[in-house]
Parts: sequence; structure tokens; C-alpha cells
Amino acid sequence: MLKRLLAWMDRLTQARVRDVAHRHGRRSLLGKLGVALVGGAVLPMLPFDRSGQFGSAQAAEGGHGGPAAKPDPNDPVKCEYWRYCAFDGFLCTCCGGSLTQCPPGTEASKVSWVGTCMNPNDGRQYLVSYNDCCGKGACGNCLCNNNERERPGYRLGVHNDINWCMANTNSMFHCTTSIIVGVA
Repeated sequence: MLKRLLAWMDRLTQARVRDVAHRHGRRSLLGKLGVALVGGAVLPMLPFDRSGQFGSAQAAEGGHGGPAAKPDPNDPVKCEYWRYCAFDGFLCTCCGGSLTQCPPGTEASKVSWVGTCMNPNDGRQYLVSYNDCCGKGACGNCLCNNNERERPGYRLGVHNDINWCMANTNSMFHCTTSIIVGVA
């Protein structure tokens, strides 16, 4: 009985495969296979909505499932602080320094990059200089990467992805300060 069932399944499968082979050529199979491979490679690059991440973290911390609270733009230990619009690095405010002073044992980089950030408190644009503090290994606390109006690497003065400690004697990066230079 089992032998007959297996033989019947074998004949049925063979008939179906031959039918498909008669209707579709090898090029059709290769084309579909190529589309599947390319589509599978492109799929991770498609844009997706990350807007729910903050709300999910808030809910995990005991918040309500409603709309997420807007981050405070006046808290200098948060990446959302208004001066950090073009910031990339560890906040010196979390590493033993301040907004304008490097932590003990480090020195300000001799070169820096600049950003123009709007202060939500007065609605004015300010020119902010970002100075890396050099001389110790990376702080590792409060990593922020904001790229508002960042320019490509060939415009170094407004590019934040460079080790700006390169001009100092000790080129080890520790953290970054944000100093208001003036009104834009």
C-alpha cells in the first residue's frame, strides 16, 4: 500500500514538473531567480519609519502608550539639546567637563567644526563651534550624532566625522564641547 502511494506521488510530481518545464523556459527561471536575489539585496535599503522608537522606549520605562513626550531642547546632557544640531561625539557634560570646558587631563583641539543651530528659546540662529577634547581615550558616555546641515568631507569646517584632534600633540579623542561663537 505504501509503495503504491509513493509511486503515485512520484508520478504526480513528475507530471507537474514536466508541465511547468513545458510552459516556462530556463530563461524565465533565471530571470525570476535574479529578481529574487536583487530584490532580497535591495529590501534592507528601503526606507522605514523609526518614529515609534522613542515611544517604545518610553513605554518600556513605564510610560503610557500615548504620543511620546517631546525631548527637552534645554538639557545639556541630552542629544536633543539645541546646541548639538551638528554634534558628533561624546558629550563633555557627561565626561567630567562642561559645555565649554574640556575635562581635566584633556586639551581642546586646535581645529574644530562649526554648525548653525536655532535656539528655540529666542528663535535666533547661533554659530556653534564644536571642539574635540584630546589627550585621553574615548569617554564612552552620551554618544550623540546629529548631522543637521552637515556638508560632505571636502568642506572640512562643516564636517563632523573627522578626528579633529589630529592637529594636537596627543591625537586621542575623548569628548566634544559646544561653544557659542556668536549670532548667525
